[in-house]
Amino acid sequence: MSAPVLLVVAHGSRDPRHAATVHALTARVRSLRSGLRVESGFLDFNAPSVPGVLERLAAEGADEVVALPLLLTRAFHAKADIPSVLDEARARLPRLRISQAGVLGPSPLLNSALEQRLAEAGLSSADKASTGLVLASAGSTDPEAIAVIAEIARELRHTGWCAVRPAFASAAVAGGFSRTAEVVRGLRADGIRRVAVAPYVIAPGRLPDRIAAGAEEAGADVLSGVLGPSPALARLLLTRYDEARVPAPGRTTPRD
Repeated sequence: MSAPVLLVVAHGSRDPRHAATVHALTARVRSLRSGLRVESGFLDFNAPSVPGVLERLAAEGADEVVALPLLLTRAFHAKADIPSVLDEARARLPRLRISQAGVLGPSPLLNSALEQRLAEAGLSSADKASTGLVLASAGSTDPEAIAVIAEIARELRHTGWCAVRPAFASAAVAGGFSRTAEVVRGLRADGIRRVAVAPYVIAPGRLPDRIAAGAEEAGADVLSGVLGPSPALARLLLTRYDEARVPAPGRTTPRD
């Protein structure tokens, strides 16, 4: 039997750069694994919708789909929104087996993608010891997601940066996180002369733009790009896909 279809589930955005980035990422995933069918679907704003893709796949005779949330942490979309959409599809399409893969983070591959973007922005490994890093995520009120971002900041601190602090782009300051501009100013106040801001987001849009605006407002020295269709991120999607295909105890899964 053929391998299950990989369906990358993105949130969607009114910003056209978002969908373009998602499609570029799925194209890179296809290039890494010849023969694997990779589709993308959106929860909102963009086409094709996740239900629409699943209906099309079922009509074309697909047997199994692995739906992979294009999310960095387990928050509302991973815990409620996406499962609800997939449950509705299962009820409508009983012959199509649909499983949900885990979210992308945390992962060393995400850290690698982050470091790659910082290097592209002009920072070398030698710069780390004199640079404070702002890990700027979209933001969440979910305690699990907040804890993950805080832990990633701690992990990055042990890779050579003189300081690493998390920030949120959203208005919420749950978990004690502040907005990007406030964190940049805080690092300056602590005597750190060079500050870099690293958006911990996948695709451009309103919140990444807010991160960039905060970095500029506070005078950050370096602003890296979003993670985007980086090779490390594409490899991570395949890792989560493969993990989702591991059979539960007592159940066998046909090989490709």
